[in-house]
Amino acid sequence: MRNVSLWSALLGVEKTVIEDVEFDEDEQALIVRVRPRKSARGRCGACGRRCPAYDRGEGQRRWRGLDLGTIRVYLVADASRVSCAVHGVTVRQVPWARHGAGHTYAFDDQVAWLATRSSKSTVTQLMRIAWRTVGAVIARVWADAEALHDRFDGLRRIGIDEISYKRGHKYLMVVVDHDTKTLVWAAPGRSKDTLREFFDLLGAERCTLITHVSADGADFIGSVVAEKCPNAVRVADPFHIVMWATEALNEVRRESWNEARKLARAEPSRPRGRPPADAPGRPQSERATRLKGARFALLKNPDTLTEHQSEKLAWIVKADPRLYRAYLLKEGLRAIFKMPLEAARDALDGWVSWARRSRIPAFVKLQRSIVKHRDRILAAIEHGLSNALIESTNTKIRLITRIAFGFKSADALIALAMLTLGPHRPALPGR
Repeated sequence: MRNVSLWSALLGVEKTVIEDVEFDEDEQALIVRVRPRKSARGRCGACGRRCPAYDRGEGQRRWRGLDLGTIRVYLVADASRVSCAVHGVTVRQVPWARHGAGHTYAFDDQVAWLATRSSKSTVTQLMRIAWRTVGAVIARVWADAEALHDRFDGLRRIGIDEISYKRGHKYLMVVVDHDTKTLVWAAPGRSKDTLREFFDLLGAERCTLITHVSADGADFIGSVVAEKCPNAVRVADPFHIVMWATEALNEVRRESWNEARKLARAEPSRPRGRPPADAPGRPQSERATRLKGARFALLKNPDTLTEHQSEKLAWIVKADPRLYRAYLLKEGLRAIFKMPLEAARDALDGWVSWARRSRIPAFVKLQRSIVKHRDRILAAIEHGLSNALIESTNTKIRLITRIAFGFKSADALIALAMLTLGPHRPALPGR
């Protein structure tokens, strides 16, 4: 192999003429002087079109390349400019780096791969760059991946949700593909206009191909989906429906606890010191204490209760029939999602009637929401869809948010999330 070919392979560059290689002892770096081959010269850096030369620019420019062992590598070339009919006077395109970047393609790709698989400190120390530089690299790599691939190709069944990513009520709207189980879109905001951006990007023709949309009970999501995808089956997320019942049950528990505390204050206080063995107890005070500690026994699934929690539940059956009735309503709603469609349809109507007659305000209110979303609940049972995938995606985005702390914009965070969870993920150079 000739020296020029060897250096091209080591540096990971193509369509590049290597003019000279020298070691700078002051910088402890390898300086490689390069220029584009004739076929790659005279192109606009923004669009790649052939353009007439304008001038030689403001001198030479350096690009950081992948380290060779422990030695830094810099590529040096003239920063000539061309006159583009579309973009005006701009720096010419170079075959070893993206337009406007200070790093080579191989360097950017390795940084992006590391950022999706390792910690912040690992990336910055190994690549010897600032964390904000990582954010800029990720944005560039994702922009190229988006330009080369159609992430909406074959999109049929989607899940929509929002997630908080920063203090001060900063949210991301997130869309996942149920079939490929990947993140396909995210944008800052939580409103109708934010969600419309996704469907506008998707286009009217592709919107008609969407068959199923799963989401929580947010009205603004339902209204936008009805407007943009009128033919899609809208599916309520079973997790959120059961969560509504869990919140209603917890509200009933707090009411019982507060009532017991109120009655406990009216009980005569005990004198100081150890009470005699035959002293009367304080039943309301003990009841309040036991109700406060019964939260997890009521909220957990019956098949995961510990022995102690099972004993608490048995005590509630005898001590507070109203609270136990609320517990049965919660469990009854959860059980409906495990039934076949026809059985679930009858069971849901029966549950609504039961909740309506329960004389428990929290569940009387809940049954109105269940009636409102009845068709979507049955669609979730029929098609076996839920927001479990998007909740899992949200959990991963929260982790990515912690890793991405320090990025100056939400765009870099979204780019990192798309590269980590999206359909087109970065590969190591040369792999």
